[in-house]
Amino acid sequence: VTKKVKSMQMFHTPVTYAMQGDRVGVCVTQFDPKLLERGLICTPDSLHTIHAAIISLKKIQYFRGALQTKAKFHITVGHETVMGRVMFFSPAPANFSEEIQENVFDFEKDYLYQEEYLSKDSVSSEENKENDQAGEVQLPKQQWALLEFEKPVTCPKLCLVIGSKLDTDIHANTCRLAFHGVLLQGMEDKNYTETFLPKLKVYKQKHKEGQVERVMDDYSVIGRSLFKKETNIQIFVGLKVKLSTGEDGIIDGGFGQSGKFKIRIPDGLKPDTKMLLTAASKKKSKGGKGDMTKEDESSKNDSAQPVTISLIFKRYVFDTQKKMIQS
Repeated sequence: VTKKVKSMQMFHTPVTYAMQGDRVGVCVTQFDPKLLERGLICTPDSLHTIHAAIISLKKIQYFRGALQTKAKFHITVGHETVMGRVMFFSPAPANFSEEIQENVFDFEKDYLYQEEYLSKDSVSSEENKENDQAGEVQLPKQQWALLEFEKPVTCPKLCLVIGSKLDTDIHANTCRLAFHGVLLQGMEDKNYTETFLPKLKVYKQKHKEGQVERVMDDYSVIGRSLFKKETNIQIFVGLKVKLSTGEDGIIDGGFGQSGKFKIRIPDGLKPDTKMLLTAASKKKSKGGKGDMTKEDESSKNDSAQPVTISLIFKRYVFDTQKKMIQS
């Protein structure tokens, strides 16, 4: 409701303005005070009612345990505390050390989806051992979260946000405040999942591995174990793959009905790779005849590892078409 302010008083003294922290009596024209129980009074457009938000955040160091994506927290924002679900994300790894502009969110950049907020204690002990030898664990200078509220909240822009676990036992000697941050972007549209989220370029890195089944000719091989039998291989046609022997290839299409596929090698197979694959397929065809002796078994165990195929791509979390992207 928008109404005109007729006059204001502070402790019986007339004033022409009031600011945050003041206690003020406001005379509003043509307004029945019985209609107002508890609410917010503000200049027009200084508050907005939102269903979701993007925040920059920091974990509170005294909070024990991980901050995990899809977890629910009590979110205190403005004058309200509501339940909200979180999704954490960080800069792309190449930009971990890049300085971040404060209180601004850049929708043009790509961001990496995180299963949990990255902190020193979120890195596993094994990784810590490796990193202790190699140097300090690299963490991004800034991380963000998408908050989705169970009911809409009204708050100012760039306001303080606190995430807590208020259902924790109050008698336990633990900190219930989990993170704090700044609200950078609120989503006022109820249908924000369709209208707003596709603008948010958060991606997951996908990595699939298969093996070379056999050589077709100098410029093509047949692969297996990269896809399930029921997978539509057609949607992967044209994606780049790399063989463990160093060759770059392109998925050319399916081969048969069992999830096998054909890979084109534009620069051709290396002679060593061809020899390796030809020897492996000969061994296979021999192995089928008669019982295998112990000598055969040991020579099989000593033989070279199969040539593997790596397919790496990224997929944006909020892309409605689920496109696979390769740089």
